[in-house]
Order: sequence, then C-alpha cells, then structure tokens
Amino acid sequence: MDPESGFYQNQVKKETWKQVLVLAYQSLGVVYGDLSTSPLYVYKSAFAEDIRHSESNDEIFGVLSFVFWTLTLIPLLKYVFIVLRADDNGEGGTFALYSLLCRHAKVNSLPNCQIADEELSEYKKDVVGGGPTQTGLGSWLKSILEKHRVLQKFLLVLALIGTCMVIGDGVLTPALSVFSAVSGLELSMSHEHHKYVEVPVACLILIGLFALQHFGTHRVGFLFAPIVVTWLFCISAIGLYNIIHWNPHVYKALSPYYMYKFMKKTQSGGWMSLGGILLCITGSEAMFADLGHFSQLSIKIAFSFVVYPSLILAYMGQAAYLSKHHVIASEYRIGFYVSVPEKLRWPVLGIAILAAVVGSQAIITGTFSIIKQCHALGCFPRVKIVHTSSKIHGQIYIPEINWTLMILCLAVTIGFRDTKRMGNASGLAVITVMLVTTCLMSLVMVLCWHKSVLLALAFVLFFGTIEALYFSASLIKFLEGAWVPVALAFIFMIAMYVWHYGTLKKYEFDVQNKVSINWLLSLGPSLGIVRVRGVGLIHTELVSGIPAIFSHFVTNLPAFHQVLVFLCIKSVPVPHVKPEERFLVGRIGPKEYRLYRCIVRYGYHDFHKDDLEFERDLVCSLAEFIRAENTKVNGLKDELEKDYDEKMTVVGTPSTHADGIKVCEDLEHGDVDLPGTSGVKEIRSPVNTPKKRVRFLLPESPKIEDGAREELQDLMEARDAGMAYIMGHAHVRAKQGSSWLKKLVINLGYDFLRRNSRAPTYPLSVPHASTLEVGMIYHV
Repeated sequence: MDPESGFYQNQVKKETWKQVLVLAYQSLGVVYGDLSTSPLYVYKSAFAEDIRHSESNDEIFGVLSFVFWTLTLIPLLKYVFIVLRADDNGEGGTFALYSLLCRHAKVNSLPNCQIADEELSEYKKDVVGGGPTQTGLGSWLKSILEKHRVLQKFLLVLALIGTCMVIGDGVLTPALSVFSAVSGLELSMSHEHHKYVEVPVACLILIGLFALQHFGTHRVGFLFAPIVVTWLFCISAIGLYNIIHWNPHVYKALSPYYMYKFMKKTQSGGWMSLGGILLCITGSEAMFADLGHFSQLSIKIAFSFVVYPSLILAYMGQAAYLSKHHVIASEYRIGFYVSVPEKLRWPVLGIAILAAVVGSQAIITGTFSIIKQCHALGCFPRVKIVHTSSKIHGQIYIPEINWTLMILCLAVTIGFRDTKRMGNASGLAVITVMLVTTCLMSLVMVLCWHKSVLLALAFVLFFGTIEALYFSASLIKFLEGAWVPVALAFIFMIAMYVWHYGTLKKYEFDVQNKVSINWLLSLGPSLGIVRVRGVGLIHTELVSGIPAIFSHFVTNLPAFHQVLVFLCIKSVPVPHVKPEERFLVGRIGPKEYRLYRCIVRYGYHDFHKDDLEFERDLVCSLAEFIRAENTKVNGLKDELEKDYDEKMTVVGTPSTHADGIKVCEDLEHGDVDLPGTSGVKEIRSPVNTPKKRVRFLLPESPKIEDGAREELQDLMEARDAGMAYIMGHAHVRAKQGSSWLKKLVINLGYDFLRRNSRAPTYPLSVPHASTLEVGMIYHV
C-alpha cells in the first residue's frame, strides 16, 4: 500500500464513535506512557528537599493539592481544551505551531518558497476559531513581525529552543522512568546491595530499549496499550484501596487552601520542592506532539475519562498512606512502592518496568519525529531517516540519533544514580517546552485564530505565570542536575542554528550567481555542445533560473544529454502535500531545447519514496506536462513565476490521474498485452535495447498534436537510454573581509557538520555509475 494514498484516504474518512474509541484506546499506549508513570517519582522528588513533617499532614496534603491543581490546569485545561485545537492540518508539536505562524505571517525560514506553494490545499486551510478579518492590534503585530528580521530570527530561535528541550527530554525521560521503576528493588535488598543492582539493571533495560528501535514501533505496538491500561488500573486500584483503608478524608487536600498552608509553612523549602511536583505533568506535551497519529477527540477522551482520574486516585492514595505513616514520610526515599500492599509489590514492579519502557518508547519516537521536522525545514544536519512501516504513517527511525540518545541516556543514569538529580534535569526540560508552547500559542491566537490581543495576553499571563513559577523552582537547582538539559539544548541549538545559517547563505550564493536565461538562449538548441542520448537530472535548490553548476559543467565537458531536467526537491511549511499537488513542472526556453524544470514538493511529515517508483513518477509528470501544455486536460493548474516568466504547471503523481499517461517497461522484445489498456495508444522508443523496452501508454482522447507526440517520443527515447544524475558538491567558505564570528561559523562549524553528516539524499535510487558530482567553492 502506498503510504501517501493510504494517509489521505484516512484523512477523508469521517470518524465514527467506534473509530474514536479505538483511537483513544491506542493513544493510551503511545501518548500517555510517560505521563502515567509519573507517580513513580513525583512524591519522592517533592520530599527530597529539606521539608520537615508534622502530625498535621500539612506538607503531605499541600503536595497533593499542588499535584491536583497542576494536573487540572496544565494538561486538562491548557492542552485538552485549548492547545489541541491549534493543530496544523492534524499535526501537532512545537514546529507545527511555528509552521502555522510561518504561513499566516510571512516569517518563514525556508529560502526557496514560491507563490505557488500558497496554493497548496493544506497551506490555505485556517485553524478553527479564525475569523475572516484581522483585528487592529493583530494586524499591527503581523506587520511588525514581517518587517523586522530580528523578530523573525527570535521566533525561529524560540522554536529551536523548544525543539532542543524535547531532544533533551528524550535523553532524560527514559533514564528517569526506567531507574524509578527499577528502584522498587530497594524494598527487597539491603541498602549496601541494591545500589550495585539498580544501575546495571536500568542500563541493561535502556540498552535493550534502544537496540529494538530499528524494528519500528509497529512490531510491538499492539503490546503498548494493554500495558499502560494495566498500569493505570493498578495505580488507581491501589490508590482507591489506600484512600479507603488509610485516610478517607484525604479528598479535603484537593482544596487550594492547602497549597497556601504548604507554602506558608515550608517557605523556601516548599518553593524548591515545586521542581519535584512539576514532574507530575511530564509527558503532557506528548498529547499535542503525537496529535498526528490520532485525533483531537480520541486524545481528549483518553485523558479526561481514563488517564486523569487514574492519576488523581494514585496521588491521593499515596498521600493517604503517607498521612498515616509519618516515619516513612519523614525519610521518604523509596518512592511509590511503599504505598503498594506487600503481596502486590513484585507484580507491580514488573508492570511498572514495562510501563516505563512504553513511556520511554513514546518520547524516543517523538524525538525522531521532531528531528525529521527540523531536518525537512532546513534546521538540522542531514541524517538517515528510515521509515519502519509502509502502512502506518509517521513511524520512522534515525540511527545516528538513536545511538546518540542511548549513549547520553546511559551517561545520565550512571552519572546521577538517583532520581532526585534526574528529576531536576527532566523538570527543567519539560517546563521549558511548555513555556515555549505558551508563547507560540499566544501568537497563534492572534495571527491564526484572529482573536483579541487581550485574550492572548490573558492566556500568556495565566499559564505563563504558573509555568514561570515552576521554571524558577527548577532553574534554582541548576547545579543539582538541571544543568544537563541546558547543556544538551545549548549543544543541539548551536549545531542547528549553524546548519540553518550555512544552508541559508549557500542558497543566497546560488541565487546571486545563477545564470540568466539570455545566456542559455545564446547557445542555441544544441547548447553549443553535442547532445547525447539520455536524461540528465541536474539537482539544484533553486526554484527559478539556471544554477551556476550548469554553466560550470557546460564549460568543462563537450557533451550533454538530449533531455535536461533541473530537479528541485524541497520542503514546504505544511505537514503533507497531496499527491495531486506533488510536482510543479515547467519548460525552460523553446521546445526544441528539451529543457525542463521539475519542482517536487514535500511536507515535513511526508513519506519520501526511495526507489525507482519516484523516477517513474518524475518521467510521467514530464510527459503529462507535455500533453497538458496544449490540451489543458485533467484540470491542471498553471502558476506563473514572475522572476523568469516560467510557466509552471501543477502535475500530480500517476495514481492521481485515472486517464493519465503511464510508463510501461517490458523486459523482453515483443508485444505484451496489458490488462486494462484497451482504448489507449502507445508511443514506443525507437531505440533497440536487448534488455528493456520503455513505452508510454496514452489515453485515446484528447488527441495529441504532432509536436507534442514528437516531444514525448524524444522523452521516451531518452528515458530508454538511461538517466544520469548531476549533483553539485559545494565547498562553502566565508569570503574575505568577513567577521571572525562568521568565519568561525562557516569555515569551522558548518564545514564540520557538512563533512560529518550524511551526503545529500534524494527520494530515488541513484546508481553510482550514473552519478556525476560538480565541485564548486562557494564564497559566502
């Protein structure tokens, strides 16, 4: 099954209640694994501070009150009722918000955007809640953002900070979750022995977790939801038992008055303990980040009716137990397991470890996903992206990132060896991502939803104040573990911004040094050289004009191919591009030149084909363009690019045109009758080849003119002779007179990343024997 067509069929299909409930069940395993394991370490982290306990239970009830209201205000009110509505055509996450802002206010960081991209169906779609006109203050804010490059860069940096903290969370969450689950071994071992067992066991589990990533989550995905459901049932049932058995009046702690009493009594110690309480919402961002795999309604139902009540019961049960066991509460180091009845501790320990693995899996997969988004939008060095499922959309595996995360995760586990410092580190990463989401959401409200600036300001002040309080409590523990996400984010941030800056400067050099069409026309139809058989694909990032590598190539080689295609494969700031809008094809120069431009557009979540299927789609799109140029069939749209007066036509993949041109390849000579080809005509290649014959299957009507038929025959002959791939190999250097900072960024930073990242990849198999690299030095 084609992942593209399958995805769009699923998008069009209207959800029934049965489908919504099935998705809600599945989301428990993918989205809520991390959030559901937070009871393992929240109370332990909160009481890790120097908080004295009294018989009045004020401290225990105060922590419970903070946990209850934090869970209610942030995941339930902020995410479920507000943030989930800000989806980018069904996709969520930090970069989805940034993508929305890029389209509604022209602050896009991608340099090769075109007016034609704004005609994409997903590009023009507004989010819910939008009005037809912009308010006065909203219009002023939009114009300010579009005029000032500094503000645009700040917006990009803000999105990158959120992204880097998500990557940091991908390092810290598996370490914290698995180590907290394994810490239950303390109950059956002496203090001298368990510390020698916990770390090795946690490391072995983590190594196994990362080693299984290349199989893809779809191989073991069916296990995820039952594990999390079993875990939620366990913690809620144990919590209910503890409430009834130990302290039925614990519900009184849900009053916000206990928060006031807690802060008044504990003062600075209570404020610092907020960094531990914050961990109760670890994983909440996954509700928004993994939105593309499910639906808004399914995620809302799963959280509101299953996850939220289970977590509240679990935290109330722990508080009820601790309120009657003050000796344990005063030396609370063991965590969740002390409140579990003794007979159930070993089974619960096993379920907890499985749930921690599931929660870790979710954040690792989310890290892969957000890095793919950054990679598509030119903000991350080239990495190998492997699609682990041809049927399930969005499941990917990135080897380099996987092993980097594993090494960092093991280093954190071995280096810290306790949940207190791991919790400090994870808490800062989590709250930073939430603060970034709050800031971007306020802009989405004004620029995309066209809401009042006062409403957006109220949103920022209310949720931003709560998150800023937790952020300050986490930041104060900088030396006690919170430095880890800051250091990781700083390293990734520098790498991402240097890569983005170098890529932008490289593109600007291409634009400034592109060859004029007048120069091309002066060469004549033969381009001043011998035209040999075959198709030459010249890869370029330019969407208009002739790249400098072409003139460099022509002046150094005596021959060129009979059909030349300037191929640009680019990303656009939408999650998906429909197959019928994939190709943008145009002609360069007169028809006898046989020069074409083909722009292939992908969204940041699209599946890139990596086999010969793309090559066939490319040839078919050129043939469809030739046929449609005169006949204007299939409702193809034309887009005019003003720079070079090139007429670009939107052409879909062959699967989107039932009556379109098809490519047929026969491995042997002789006529082959193909099923379903009655009423079509053939254009065959006149070249005799012993192994393969290529032909076009054309619809009977409308009739094709002789000129177009001759051009199609030339294309078929060239395709039959083979395809050559001409790629530019750029050496980027800072030009003379540049500042020392620019030389450092370009000559050292960008050059180091370019040499140590993957070679440029294209969604087709490029045989080495047919590849030619044209080297050039770019002085930027």
